[in-house]
Amino acid sequence: MIGQFIRDNGLDAMRIAGRKVGAGRERAIDVFNPFTRERVGAVPKATLEEVREAFESAHAFRSQLTRYERAAILNLAAAIVRERLDDIARLITAESGLCLKDSVYEAGRVSDVLLFGANEVLKDDGQVFSCDLTPHGKKRRVYTQRSPLLGVITAITPFNHPMNQVAHKVVPSIATNNRMVLKPSEKVPFSAILFADILYQAGLPPEMLSVVTGDPREIADELITNPRVDLVTFTGGVAIGKYIAAKAGYRRVVLELGGNDPIIVMEDADIDEASSLAVQGSYKNSGQRCTAVKRMLVHEAVAGEFTEQVVAKSRAWKHGDPQDASNDMGTVIDEAAATLFESRVNEAVSQGARLLVGNSRQGALYSPTVLDNVRPDMTLVKQETFGPVSPVIRFSTIEQAIAISNGTAYGLSSSVCTNRLDYITRFVNELEVGSVNVREVPGYRLELTPFGGIKDSGLGYKEGVQEAMKSFTHLKTYSLPWP
Repeated sequence: MIGQFIRDNGLDAMRIAGRKVGAGRERAIDVFNPFTRERVGAVPKATLEEVREAFESAHAFRSQLTRYERAAILNLAAAIVRERLDDIARLITAESGLCLKDSVYEAGRVSDVLLFGANEVLKDDGQVFSCDLTPHGKKRRVYTQRSPLLGVITAITPFNHPMNQVAHKVVPSIATNNRMVLKPSEKVPFSAILFADILYQAGLPPEMLSVVTGDPREIADELITNPRVDLVTFTGGVAIGKYIAAKAGYRRVVLELGGNDPIIVMEDADIDEASSLAVQGSYKNSGQRCTAVKRMLVHEAVAGEFTEQVVAKSRAWKHGDPQDASNDMGTVIDEAAATLFESRVNEAVSQGARLLVGNSRQGALYSPTVLDNVRPDMTLVKQETFGPVSPVIRFSTIEQAIAISNGTAYGLSSSVCTNRLDYITRFVNELEVGSVNVREVPGYRLELTPFGGIKDSGLGYKEGVQEAMKSFTHLKTYSLPWP
C-alpha cells in the first residue's frame, strides 16, 4: 500500500528546482521498513553533477516573494498537512518504524512549524536606535533589517523525525526568502520529498527548495564545500557534526547534535508524576530523540518507589507492529541500532547494573528496558544511547546530582522533578545544558522557541523557528538624519 502511494505521488525521485530527477534509474537507494524488512521503495542515488546542478539552480534564483505571499504559502502548506495527516503518518511509520501514535503527533508538529513560520514572516524584524543619547551624539537614527543570504543554504537532516526535522530547516528558509538544498537521511527520504511536494503545491517557487537523495560517502563533501553554499545547517551525530565544522571553512555552520539528557528526581518530587514523565521521555519516538530521557538520576530516599513505578509503567508500554494504532512504540531505525542497545545493556549488567525489565530484541524491535544500580562511568550512560533504555542512577545530595548530570560531554536539555524553589534555582543556574524543564520531559518545547545545546550537543546556535530565521539572514544597519 505504501509502495503504491510512493509511486502514485512520484516520491521515488529527487527534486531539483521542483523537477523530478532520476526516478527508475539503476543508481538507486532502497528503503526498507524496519519492522517487516520489506522494501518500501527506492530513491535516486545523486551524482556529484546532479548535486552541483541543484546548487547552481538555487543560486541563480532570487525570490521576490512578499511577506504576505510567503505567509500564504506556509499557511496553505499547513492546511494541506492537516488534510493529509493519515497519509503522512503512515509514510513516516513505513520508512522509520515509528508507531502510528508518534507519527500522527509528528505530522501535527509539522503543521505547527508551518503556522509559526507563517506568523513570524508577518512580523517586522527591524529595530530603531536613536543616536542623540550621549553628549557627542547626533540627531540621527539607526535602523536594522534582515536580508536573505547571498548564497545557498545546505540542510542535512537525520532519520529520527523524518518530516519534522526537515520542516525545522525548510520553513525558516522559506520565511526569510532564502534558497535551500536539502539532503534528508537516506534511511527516511520519502517524508522529506512529500514535504517538498506539499510546499510546491502550496505555491512555493521550486528554485527555493531542492531535495537531493544520495550516498553521503559520495556527495557529503560537495554539500559542505560547494562554493555556492553560505550556510550549512545539520542535525545529527557528534562525529559528523565535528567533521562538518572542520570541513566547512569560511561559512556559517549551525549544528544540532546529540544529547545525554537526565531526568533528576529529588526527594520531594511527586513520584507518580516523575515516573510517568521518565517513561514518556524514554520511550516516545522509540527513544530516538536527542532530548529523550537517557539517564534517570534519582534521590536515594525515593529511588525504590520511583523504580517500582517506572518498571510497572514500562511493562504497560505496548510495543510491536508500528502500523498497529494501539501500540505505544514501534521499532528503532534498524537492527544494527537495536543490537547496539542490547550489547550496551549486557555490558552494564556484567559491570554490576541490575536488569529489571526488557532488553528483548527481535530484529529492529527492542523492548522498553529498565536498569537499576547504574554507575555514571558505564558506557550505557557515558555515551548517548539513542533508544528506549531507562538507566537509574542513585544520588544522595543535590551537589552529587548536578555533578553527575554535568559529567558527560553533552549539554542539551534536562528535566527536574521538585517543588522546591531553591533546588530549581540551583538547577537552572548550574546545569550545563541549553534547557531546564521543571516537572516536564527534557524535550518539551514549542516549535517556535529557542532550542539547542552546548558542549558536544552543538555550537550554541539555537534552532526553533524564530532563532533559525535569525541564523538564516544577514543583519544590515542603515542610518538617517532625524531632527
